[in-house]
Amino acid sequence: MDDAITKSADFAESWDAPQKSALSQAELDRLTDDLVTALKTVFDPEIPVDIYELGLIYKVDVSDDKHVLVEMTLTAPGCPVAGEMPGWVEDAVMTVEGIRSAKANLVFDPPWDPSKMSDEAKLALNMF
Repeated sequence: MDDAITKSADFAESWDAPQKSALSQAELDRLTDDLVTALKTVFDPEIPVDIYELGLIYKVDVSDDKHVLVEMTLTAPGCPVAGEMPGWVEDAVMTVEGIRSAKANLVFDPPWDPSKMSDEAKLALNMF
């Protein structure tokens, strides 16, 4: 009985421990930089600022096998390019060397607002 409790405690501890990536830190750093660069090539056609600086990218997950999942939003749910922009993001991500697949999902929680923009975007839009 004590052995089962010990094994259960060990399992619970290992479950909460951070998981080590199969990718090296150098590779993760390169992928991060390259993904940001790629995402900055995608622009909202109504706003002369890229979607990364606008704060439309909420999350980017890279699996150990280099499959990328992006959670993104739009400046407004009724955005005229809502059906196209995820494809633009997936195409941009696929330009990064070594990426095997890309999927962009639209999310609307939390809703986007101008506070999510970088200082660079605010400067470009004269919002300071």
